[in-house]
Amino acid sequence: MNRTEKDPLQKRLELTNWIILGILTLISFFFMPRKFALGMLLGGFISIVNFHWLVRDLRKAFRSISEKSNSAVISKYYIRFAVTAIALYFIITGDIVDIIGLLIGLSTVVIAIVITTVALYSKKNCVEEAR
Repeated sequence: MNRTEKDPLQKRLELTNWIILGILTLISFFFMPRKFALGMLLGGFISIVNFHWLVRDLRKAFRSISEKSNSAVISKYYIRFAVTAIALYFIITGDIVDIIGLLIGLSTVVIAIVITTVALYSKKNCVEEAR
């Protein structure tokens, strides 16, 4: 199997995902109730795993672009969506976590994308201003 090396931006984004999840979870374990912190941890984990699953599926699809790969991506999207929905259903109905903590945890990837984008854009502007 021919594995392609990950893009540096992709590596940075994945690392930022885990760092943000760690920071948010640590802060919430110290300052919030346990159910809130557990919600943040589970939500972040679900979000990051879902993101990795999406990246893997898209890499496979772009290696062999065809009508078949297009339908495979769509079907895998629905499978991923269903698995996530079922996991969230059991987490919410089991009253394991606080819903607000879960929602914040599910936003981990979005927060990481925003922070990574702002950091890269400000770094680019600093380099251009120095010229």
